[in-house]
Amino acid sequence: MTTQDANPAPLRNGQALALTRLPQLSLADFRRVLLTAVAEGRRVVAYFGAASGVAGTVDLYLIMADDSRNRLNAVRTAVTGAEFPSLTSECPQVHLFEREIAEQFGLRPQGHPWLKPVRYRPSWQPPRDAWGRAPGEPILPGVGDFYRVDGQDVHEVAVGPVHAGIIEPGHFRFQCHGEHVFHLEIALGYQHRGVEEALPGSPTGRALHLAETLAGDTSVGHASAYCQVIEALGDIQAPVRGQTLRGIALELERLANHIGDLGALANDVGFLPTSAYCGRIRGDALNLTALLCGNRFGRGLLRPGGVRFDVDAERLATLRQRLDALESDAASAINLLWETPSVLARFEGKGILTKEVCHTLGIVGLPARAAGIGQDARRDQPAGIFRFVHIPVSTWSTGDVFARAYVRWLEVQQSIVFIRDQLGALPGGPVQGGVGALKPQHLAVALVEGWRGELCHVAITDGNGALSRYKVVDPSFHNWTGLAYALRDQQISDFPLCNKSFNLSYCGHDL
Repeated sequence: MTTQDANPAPLRNGQALALTRLPQLSLADFRRVLLTAVAEGRRVVAYFGAASGVAGTVDLYLIMADDSRNRLNAVRTAVTGAEFPSLTSECPQVHLFEREIAEQFGLRPQGHPWLKPVRYRPSWQPPRDAWGRAPGEPILPGVGDFYRVDGQDVHEVAVGPVHAGIIEPGHFRFQCHGEHVFHLEIALGYQHRGVEEALPGSPTGRALHLAETLAGDTSVGHASAYCQVIEALGDIQAPVRGQTLRGIALELERLANHIGDLGALANDVGFLPTSAYCGRIRGDALNLTALLCGNRFGRGLLRPGGVRFDVDAERLATLRQRLDALESDAASAINLLWETPSVLARFEGKGILTKEVCHTLGIVGLPARAAGIGQDARRDQPAGIFRFVHIPVSTWSTGDVFARAYVRWLEVQQSIVFIRDQLGALPGGPVQGGVGALKPQHLAVALVEGWRGELCHVAITDGNGALSRYKVVDPSFHNWTGLAYALRDQQISDFPLCNKSFNLSYCGHDL
């Protein structure tokens, strides 16, 4: 391929691209394209491997977001042998992606500064093991080489993977001097279920169920991304009424989780009025979703081509009435946080993540907006109803616990406005369209702004139109590193508060 041809292919969110139009670059051109794009302000959305069909060769696919132009860029390269040059030192955004590629395909990224497992799973190709294991020898989660700080009075605190209360497993290693945290390292992978391996093949109802349960509190978000990918590959579009109901469900999901998180943050600082009320109000928001489809988490509502359930005039009136009550109750409970000096003293200046660090690490969603980055797929990469209706992007500048809490409250208010507007002007027509066969030898990308941040689903079809590779990037995959960075130079006693201010998903990361 000539230098003139060595450019990424443009595509839109929710669009399918023929693989013949996807440039196959040399490793040198691939590196140039990635580093140039990041230097120009684009960001890495997904970077993953896929079987090429040629023995001993793996294709690496790169999807980048050009938010200023509302478009995506895609490119690929081929790796023959057991190694490929790491780009992590030059582009830290890819550090976890390269570790994942090593774990899944046994390819060693040469020059990676600290190559470790991501989900502690057997390699897809055991003879080419990047970790130096004998074929079939397992790697256990949380067992490995952890970073250590030596020195007088420096000590290590290990937390988890089993935690107090009902919480998912994750292992945290703190390097401390007294209460002062020098470094936090996070080991996950305890909930790896092999979802990506289960999704390829012909789309079935089981595949949609897997998408809905990738991260249970993001059922609507992940189901939306899955449906958009299948619709792109099937060259179909959901009716406008169906798209609107999807958007309402997505914002109800954001509403419930943000309100629940604000209550949990209040609980972490011992402020019980907001904590108690938000627990109940979160249930009210979940019940609004149940009124749409019979399930509080929105499971069973979405399907490729639209949604399964419509709403009549009586139910719309009930939704509007309950939404008004929820808005009033939420304002009364949550505004207490900003009016209470003891709460602000715990929130302000804790767990700071700067805009510069967010750009470097590729942080997405709420933590990025709390640091002043106006990034939101609903505006920057719109799909579905968000192509026609725009929600203002809520940001703050301080990047601390307060900012991550306050941006939640700003987004709660914007979601309520959006839901009310859509309920009052719901377009007519059907809610479900037809679903056709998937186009063979195509790639499709879907981005959805879930309540935690950007969800990315990428699907590739084979010559028969069956899914040959399915890649999922939950926002937590990007953001766990941000939590580790935010704990530097903090007090270890503030870890629960900082952790809750991110509220990342273990299972969304582990897949």
